[in-house]
Amino acid sequence: MLDSFRNKRDSTRAAPAQPQSPYGRMQEALSPVPAGAETPKSALPKTDPPRADAAAQVPSANKAEESVSKLIVGPDIKLKGAEITDCNTLVVEGRVEAAMESRVLQIAEIGAFLGKAGVDTAEIRGRFDGELTVRKQLVIRATGHVSGKIRYGKLSIEEGGELSGDIGALGAPPAAPESLPPFAAKAGAPPR
Repeated sequence: MLDSFRNKRDSTRAAPAQPQSPYGRMQEALSPVPAGAETPKSALPKTDPPRADAAAQVPSANKAEESVSKLIVGPDIKLKGAEITDCNTLVVEGRVEAAMESRVLQIAEIGAFLGKAGVDTAEIRGRFDGELTVRKQLVIRATGHVSGKIRYGKLSIEEGGELSGDIGALGAPPAAPESLPPFAAKAGAPPR
């Protein structure tokens, strides 16, 4: 009798669970289920439904970060004829032909912006052509090319960066157009 009890107990005992990687669980969940077989609920990934009060539980520091709006124009994307507003940060990895008012403009090495922009700060690693007003600081990296009508609060150009066109500091008195030729500079190049 004791032997039959042990056999019965051993047959009902489940095999020890093997630790399974998230990838294994995903593969199991995505694999086709044979007809007539049901997937045990324990095998399904557990997801909680979104809660309406989730925003109320976010600490105030995270709320400030979430309220920052950021637009990223990825590589191989062309955005043309747009007016970009209410955007705190614009990151250009593709090509943008637009007018914008923002806090921050970042142009990646492969990015290009053509148009009119008014921003607090700008970091240019790619190409900008048009009218650019940077109220605080304009940074042109070694791979950056900026041309057009450029106004800035502070200016920083790495060696190799290029700046050309009608250039002037904000708050500086405008120069007479016939007295000064358009400015062209390449950082690191010897003066002419």
